[in-house]
Amino acid sequence: MTRLARLLSPPLLALAALLAAVPAQALRIKEVAAVQGVRSNQLTGYGLVVGLDGTGDQTTQMPYTTQSLANYLEQMGVKLPASVTTSPQLKNVAAVIVTAELPAFAQPGQAIDVVVSSTGNAKSLKGGTLVATPLRGADGEIYALAQGNLVVGGAGASAGGSKVQINHLSAGRVPGGAQVERAVPTPLQEGSTISLGLNATDFQTARRVAQAINRAQGANRARALDGRTVEVQAPTEPDARVTFIAELEELPLEQSAPSAKVVINARTGSIVLNQAVTLGPCAVAHGNLSISISSTPVISQPGPLSQGQTVVAQKSNIQIKQDPGILMQMPASPQLVDVVRALNALGATPQDLLAILQAIKAAGALNAELEVI
Repeated sequence: MTRLARLLSPPLLALAALLAAVPAQALRIKEVAAVQGVRSNQLTGYGLVVGLDGTGDQTTQMPYTTQSLANYLEQMGVKLPASVTTSPQLKNVAAVIVTAELPAFAQPGQAIDVVVSSTGNAKSLKGGTLVATPLRGADGEIYALAQGNLVVGGAGASAGGSKVQINHLSAGRVPGGAQVERAVPTPLQEGSTISLGLNATDFQTARRVAQAINRAQGANRARALDGRTVEVQAPTEPDARVTFIAELEELPLEQSAPSAKVVINARTGSIVLNQAVTLGPCAVAHGNLSISISSTPVISQPGPLSQGQTVVAQKSNIQIKQDPGILMQMPASPQLVDVVRALNALGATPQDLLAILQAIKAAGALNAELEVI
């Protein structure tokens, strides 16, 4: 085993082998850009899940569940007495928020999936049925109607104060549970041009997209307006425009080297570096600092016949320990493998590497953009 293989962790070695085995191929325009205006829309609604096995909302703490059920029954022609609506004992009903994503070009009658999430203190939605729930868009209009049996990927049981649970029981899905009632118009057929929006801002990619379209469709057919938008002259007939866009998305695109970037997840300690990251020569010292605090009870006993009281005090002992940090020289690393080897040589944990990478960047030795998510 080489020295590099010993320094790299097994997951990194496996990833490097996988990347080496994948053949290089050109990107297509559809993988870096999309037609502007062709987008999905978010829908949401409030509803009730019934048929639960005693795991619904505790209605004494969730009054809106009782009110919602009373309103629903009143629409069905059932008017509950005041005594029932003020002190009900519902155990099989839960108030939920229903969300869905309305795809582009969805037409009335098509089915879409919905996600159902509890808003109260229901223990589980498993085995429940979603009552007919209208789903509204950002404009307040109803675009779909959801109803159906929930699929909850989990299980749980409790007895005698003990509880065992697998996965999350207060949320589930209804596959194909919503029916589209209204279509959302799209500006795809409007005007003599279409605009391609890049997935990421990059002037070089925008220029290459325009060049690829002009080579295939003729000169001056496309032009890059900025680092994220490419305007393309398109046919005005609906069928011809759809064919034109389909051919446009399949055009090969010369792949350019990505900009150097280091992505840091501060919550989990995850660090991801792309292949363009390089490292300049620098020196790094890293040491661990630990602080331990221990408390020992100290009893103060009063003298005989002094009518005093026994007092218990705490004596704290604070110790600070700092491990010596060795100043390590990190040579210039022109490739990602060399960067990984240099960082592994520090012996720092991922959480420590967050601070080390930021310090190296501030010192001007890390040739990459830091992005914290």
